[in-house]
Amino acid sequence: MGPRRVLVVCATTVLLPVSACAGYTPTPAADGANTAALAEVASESPFPDEEPSESSAPPAEDEDEGVWETKWGPVSKIDRELIRKVRLASLWEMPMAQDAVQRATTAKVRQVSETIASQHHTLDRQVREVASKLEITLPVKPTEQQQSWMSDISGSTGSAYDATYIKWLRLAHGQIFGLIGQVRGSTQNTLVRRFAEQCNAAVLNHQRLLESTGLTTPESFPDPAA
Repeated sequence: MGPRRVLVVCATTVLLPVSACAGYTPTPAADGANTAALAEVASESPFPDEEPSESSAPPAEDEDEGVWETKWGPVSKIDRELIRKVRLASLWEMPMAQDAVQRATTAKVRQVSETIASQHHTLDRQVREVASKLEITLPVKPTEQQQSWMSDISGSTGSAYDATYIKWLRLAHGQIFGLIGQVRGSTQNTLVRRFAEQCNAAVLNHQRLLESTGLTTPESFPDPAA
């Protein structure tokens, strides 16, 4: 049984921006940027045999308000926000991690990127499963901000490539981490609660991996007031 959407009074919540995976095998980029190709591949479904619960357009405002009742418990607006933002993170971080496996100049960054890419592929499968069960529409391409990060990374070369890649991925993971905790602490939906725990484990591990490269700088961390 799918979710029965019931509109109830819902407090306005300030949401943190998120940035954590469509799979593909990139061709090593030349010194110039290859962002358009990366973004195009990022928008493709990593599971072509599945029926995706995705749309290029955002859900209608009146369809995405309030709390939806489901057999797993109520789904709040912030619950749905986390699910969509994790998918958005997947759409840009997975291609960039796979690209870094080939383009990064140090073995450490390549190793970290390979682990992140693999774990994000699993996380993306999980978010698609949860969204399908809860009938939540998912985005199919990165946001403009995420595409700008992809452009910055792809347009860099040498050691600057490694540093730029680490900066944006660590910033993105730091931004979503607070939202994950907020949802885990407040959701009454058992599916969303379990998914938040899966996200927490993955994002915490990825932050540690990115920091282990020694390339993080103050710019790699989000404003604690954000």
